[in-house]
Amino acid sequence: MEQVEQTRIALITGYSGAGKSTALKQFEDLGWEVADNIPLSLLSPLVMEISREGGMNIAVGVDTRTLGFSVEKLLELTNRLKFETHSQVDLVFLECDSGVLKRRFTETRRKHPLASDRPVADGIKAERGLFKGLRSEADICIDTTLLSLPELRHQLIQRFSLDENPALTTTVMSFSFKKGIPREADLVFDMRFLKNPYYNEDLREKTGQDSDVVEYIRTDEAFSAFVTKLKDLLDLLMPRYLSEGKSYLTIAIGCTGGRHRSVCVSEIIHDHIKKSGYFTQLLHRDLN
Repeated sequence: MEQVEQTRIALITGYSGAGKSTALKQFEDLGWEVADNIPLSLLSPLVMEISREGGMNIAVGVDTRTLGFSVEKLLELTNRLKFETHSQVDLVFLECDSGVLKRRFTETRRKHPLASDRPVADGIKAERGLFKGLRSEADICIDTTLLSLPELRHQLIQRFSLDENPALTTTVMSFSFKKGIPREADLVFDMRFLKNPYYNEDLREKTGQDSDVVEYIRTDEAFSAFVTKLKDLLDLLMPRYLSEGKSYLTIAIGCTGGRHRSVCVSEIIHDHIKKSGYFTQLLHRDLN
């Protein structure tokens, strides 16, 4: 029974071009058994059998090319597996903005699976119609619009690594408000009230990782008090999130350009969380 309870199942779906192949490759690297585009009628007995045997974790890719695919059938399958097995079952949805999807297909010269003889934009629009309502039902949504491949792999490792990690895993992410707030953010903090090194010609081309930029930001009279209060707030919240069963926490820290103030504060907060004993990673979304 213990082996059965440890079995995990991940159903990976989402828009074509959003990163499903990359995600499945990462699951394989993490030691999961991986399958792709198995007919839905065969997927249920396969996963049920694996779950009964226990001791094996399986990630399965499902998309519009899957024989018998529909949102209703996939959600029915997901709910049945959750009810009938002793496994943890996660429906993972990979999403991405239409403009970025179009660019990816254009750059790679791949054909969209729903637009073999039509413009890519038509295939993207048709697929969004087919997937309507699925995103809101997914257990985990990952927006790959602004994610690099290493950042996508980091998120998957964070959630699906089979290694034993502390129960609460955090990501501290700097970002530019010009490019939008990260959709995966749980907590968002705005650093635009601090002195902006961008207006200092000697510092403009540098980043919040450079010591002279950090010193400049620290001269703001509000800096020290804010960072202290932010640390205190996180010290209060993180144990509460943990006690409520939250496994992943993304803390997004933004400024205008995502290069100076947000980077500086993110580095400080990341170090503080790490010293507190939590597993954490640091991402500078818009630094480069």
